[in-house]
Amino acid sequence: MWSILINVFASQIELSFGLIFGRSGSGKTTLLQLIAGLSKPTSGSIYIQRYTDDGHPNQSPELLHPRRVGIVFQFPERYFVADNVLDEIIFGWPRQRGGLQLRELLASRLQKAMTSVGLNGISLDKDPQSLSGGYKRRLALAIQLVQMPDLLILDEPLAGLDWKARADVVKLLKDLKEKLTLLVVSHDLKELASLVDQSWRMEMDGVLKSERLPV
Repeated sequence: MWSILINVFASQIELSFGLIFGRSGSGKTTLLQLIAGLSKPTSGSIYIQRYTDDGHPNQSPELLHPRRVGIVFQFPERYFVADNVLDEIIFGWPRQRGGLQLRELLASRLQKAMTSVGLNGISLDKDPQSLSGGYKRRLALAIQLVQMPDLLILDEPLAGLDWKARADVVKLLKDLKEKLTLLVVSHDLKELASLVDQSWRMEMDGVLKSERLPV
């Protein structure tokens, strides 16, 4: 049974980086899938609560719509389907015909997303599978950022990367937390600790408890 109130620190000055940790099999990935709308709760609803800088709610809780959430899976490169970077990024875009205004909007979003993740120097004709591990993660992030989500959730973003790629992704997440709210599931607590504003431990019975990261 899932009934979750997600508190998102979303003022104009400071956004948050939330981290969920816990033992394998406790339900962390299931929680992310529920938030992203990929799974349906057996009961209850998922709400979002916004706060001001002084910690007070600035509006009533509202239902969290999946269209406002982006998700990057563990090993997202396994789900790449296109032969080049451009087609991979626009794969999920609406297919209906649009005028010049729509095309300009999508082109602007594409440019901003590529800039945000440091992919400006990558050819859009390049095969996504030929990229390094770190750049594949950057591409996976760009795909979600084009949709301009309010909340971006990531499942084990450092998994399978070498030390340099891990450091690059940590730096990238540090930059992204200044632009939107991030919710991350990870076992890599030490590497992400400096970014975390709030953390929760998930118990094996699926209960989520607010807890500081272990030192």
